[in-house]
Formats: sequence, structure tokens, C-alpha cells
Amino acid sequence: MANVVTAVLVARVFGSDAIALLRRAAAMGVRVGVSELHRSNQEGEER
Repeated sequence: MANVVTAVLVARVFGSDAIALLRRAAAMGVRVGVSELHRSNQEGEER
């Protein structure tokens, strides 16, 4: 819930540029998570 409030405040203060940055940060976080899952999955298969 705190993240949502922070995002709303940032969006109001900085406008659409901040929204674009938040979207990019979220997308990068998802990519990192998926690549970590894929990597750990591959390591499990090799053993």
C-alpha cells in the first residue's frame, strides 16, 4: 500500500516523466526476477 501512495505522490509532483520511469523500473524488476528463476531452474537441471 505504501508503494502505491508513493507512486501517486511522485506522479503528482513530477508528472508523466515519473510515471514512465516507474514503469521502466517495474519492467526491469520483472525481467530480473524472471531471469533469476530461469537461471536457478537451469542449475537444478544440471545437477
